[in-house]
Amino acid sequence: MPGGRITDEDIQKVRDASDIVAVFSERVPVKQRGRDFWCCCPFHNEKSPSCKIDPALQLWHCFGCGEGGDVFAFIMKAEDLSFPEAVHRLAERAHIDIVEVGGKPAAPASKKARLKDICKATAEFYHLQLMRSTSPDAAAAREYLSGRGLGGKVPNDWNLGFAPGRGALTRHLSSKGFKADEMVEANVCSRDSQGKLRDRFYNRVMFPINDVSGDCIAFGGRVIGTGEPKYLNSQETPLFHKSQVLYGLDKAKVSMASSGVAIVCEGYTDVIALHEGGVRNAVATLGTALTMRHIRILARHAQKKIVYLFDGDAAGQKAADRALEFIDSSMTPEAGKTRIELCAVTLPDNLDPAEFMGSHGGAELEELIEHAQPLLKYGIDRRLAAHDLSSAEGRSAALASALSVLAPIKDSLLAKDYAIQIAGRTRAREEDVLEALAKLEPPARFGDAGETSEARGPVPVEVPTRRAISKTELNRLRLERELLSVLSQYPLVALTHADALAQTQWHDPLHATLATSILDTLASDPTASAAAIVSNASAADARAGRVLTAGGSSTETASPEDVARFLTEELAIGDAEDAIEELRAQLANESLAGTEEYDFLFQATTALQKELLEKRRAHKSVAHEGRL
Repeated sequence: MPGGRITDEDIQKVRDASDIVAVFSERVPVKQRGRDFWCCCPFHNEKSPSCKIDPALQLWHCFGCGEGGDVFAFIMKAEDLSFPEAVHRLAERAHIDIVEVGGKPAAPASKKARLKDICKATAEFYHLQLMRSTSPDAAAAREYLSGRGLGGKVPNDWNLGFAPGRGALTRHLSSKGFKADEMVEANVCSRDSQGKLRDRFYNRVMFPINDVSGDCIAFGGRVIGTGEPKYLNSQETPLFHKSQVLYGLDKAKVSMASSGVAIVCEGYTDVIALHEGGVRNAVATLGTALTMRHIRILARHAQKKIVYLFDGDAAGQKAADRALEFIDSSMTPEAGKTRIELCAVTLPDNLDPAEFMGSHGGAELEELIEHAQPLLKYGIDRRLAAHDLSSAEGRSAALASALSVLAPIKDSLLAKDYAIQIAGRTRAREEDVLEALAKLEPPARFGDAGETSEARGPVPVEVPTRRAISKTELNRLRLERELLSVLSQYPLVALTHADALAQTQWHDPLHATLATSILDTLASDPTASAAAIVSNASAADARAGRVLTAGGSSTETASPEDVARFLTEELAIGDAEDAIEELRAQLANESLAGTEEYDFLFQATTALQKELLEKRRAHKSVAHEGRL
């Protein structure tokens, strides 16, 4: 991935070339209502549109789930990208080359587009070989697919192919004007020890691997007959990073969004068999174990749960044991809205998903998925079942093994509940088990294979219990959010109220951060757009988009200037009331009676009360004039 800093000029260039309505339209149907466009939010399951897209401000906000921001925020959430990755993604879309300052240069957008063209041409060539070639090898490939229940229309639906090898692809791509170095970089060809160009895939059934938008970026090949390796995937390229890609996600994302459930298996044929059997929310990893990056990507599309489907054989059970490494605080109720429900199912009779679909059908599989166990319970049950609970030694070993599953979340209420259950099943005293739980050391998290610490993101932290908030305080926070939203969406109005942004005593630290960011953006560029203000604020705090795009409804009946003036006056009155309360609290200190400090505090309180009365009188007159 890119390692340098993207210049502000390039960010603005990409923003100007990425109309937010057009970007949304590529993913979900949008409909115009007045000056705005509306759609069903792609980030949660809903039947009626609650996501507003403002073409004038180039901002969006969903009133259902609260998400919002600019076009970069949308791409970051839709494709689980960092901000630089989102800029590069939209630059590719607009065919804009980005020059980075420092770090390793990234592949230009034009270069990535060229590599995608090679992958597309390769997939078309392989598909034609599978469907039209009369060679015995191609016939064997068709026979293999038919034997796996993947004949008929399946090859067309999934663009399956056959790689003949022997330089056939190299010659074909060369005839279409692609250069040798480009073919090697796309990893569809390679060079031998003498430097001669050759096809990377030989005598294999080919499975094109698409990105979330449906563009071919890599390939997987299954050998026909004997040969090693049985499965061969593309290597890492500027287009393809296997820890970030899931086979079938481009086809599964719609079903995931509507059902709220994602199913993860481990093979191409499993995914195809599930989809063809009516279970269309399935994806597969690509020659690697499930990573936390995969989980975060799936959580964007599936809001309810992610179900890991394990084969019943030994390899599947080994994968099930590895999955326990994903247990962390994001799976506990304390995580609130950010909670990830990761569940697991082991298929019976040592079957893989394709075999299960063939013998039992989609309805029975969906029944298993519906009753999938939470990964915590699944892991604990597996650990307990591995020991003889009829003996003291077996119960002791089972207790230690099962309890270790809870180490990453040992301080949560959920862990304590499971610990008590473990105590009951191993005939141990609850007090002893809870004490042992408290002494566990959480496992070190070094990131997944193939992931950098940046890609994985921060380790989740336990969400504290919310304190009760009074109605007065809730109203104050609402006013703060509304003002920040109006000023971020109308930069010229924000310039006239810069003093208010700087002087307001923000009750929420997030609001203070956003106010500072708005001031900093306008100080560096007084002509900054609303999208730029929101984007910069999102860099300061990821929650910015939710706040800054949420308000603005009051500007439908009054001018942004009048709304901003009203809100700043409301907040100034609130700040004056807070200051008076603080002074009164100090005056209540009996030790100050009769002192000069008491007299000073009394005079200050009296002056503030007069000032507050004037502010209230002026504020009411504004409201009565019908300005708001």
